[in-house]
Amino acid sequence: MRDFPSCFGETGVQVADSSLSNTSKNAQNLVTCVYQCRIRGTSCLITVTWSKNLMGQGLSVGIDDSANQCLCKVDIKPWLFSKRKGSKSLEAYSCKIDIYWDLSSAKFGSGPEPLEGFYVGVVANKHMVLLLGDMRKEAYKKAGANPVDSMAVFVAKKEHVFGKRVFGTKTQFCDNGQIHDLIIECETVGVNDPCLIIRLDGRALMQVKRIRWKFRGNHTFLVDGMAVEVYWDVYNWLFGTSFGNAVFMFKTVLAAEEKLWVSQPISNPSTLQWSFSQRFQDSKSQNLGFSLILYAWKNE
Repeated sequence: MRDFPSCFGETGVQVADSSLSNTSKNAQNLVTCVYQCRIRGTSCLITVTWSKNLMGQGLSVGIDDSANQCLCKVDIKPWLFSKRKGSKSLEAYSCKIDIYWDLSSAKFGSGPEPLEGFYVGVVANKHMVLLLGDMRKEAYKKAGANPVDSMAVFVAKKEHVFGKRVFGTKTQFCDNGQIHDLIIECETVGVNDPCLIIRLDGRALMQVKRIRWKFRGNHTFLVDGMAVEVYWDVYNWLFGTSFGNAVFMFKTVLAAEEKLWVSQPISNPSTLQWSFSQRFQDSKSQNLGFSLILYAWKNE
């Protein structure tokens, strides 16, 4: 599965594809975000992955070209992450690229992403290509970068969520869009007729009854004036192992891409998880809207 840039291919397959594991014990608490950026006038994708496991927290930053070929990547392992601040230099597009981070004052919630008190910056030729976090002044000062706002666009996110009946996360459906509380509810234990409910900011967007007969499907709803398509696959929750995961893909549907999705029907339900990844990759590489993939693991 190559649903994210190739930097997470051969050497990181068990991290990038931990959703394919047979047990949730092997699933990492992991969030991957993809940003469309420009380096020396050339479009590229920068992937930032935050992870959390028994060894501690980690951070990876990878740079892919527009064809999703990995140009360079840096891994900040848990034992390096413990230093909380630092920098590394890479090379791509025939120029030096510096990555700076400071998480010494970062505050974390239950997930691996910091909430505040941090920065992660990618700098090329004194230009801030990507800047994450709320410590903007400190980042520009440390990097010595020109005080010009980054033109990076948040285009995709992949996240692993855990729960028994309720699975929640915070998300946005476009770059710099409103942050929403997204909740997925599905009781599958001791229930004769389980149903699937998706809520946004406490409001039910959709409810699927008789989910045993509709364990794969799709639905469209409006969020912030945009059409958002959600695809779900909860087969593993109902018929797989007790530690199986479900997959949900939320995709903003732009007028220009409707034909793309219609022209790529899912003919074989058994390939749905692969189709999630392929469609995610296609739409991302063609700069079509925003994509969110959630791997929901049940903790029994």
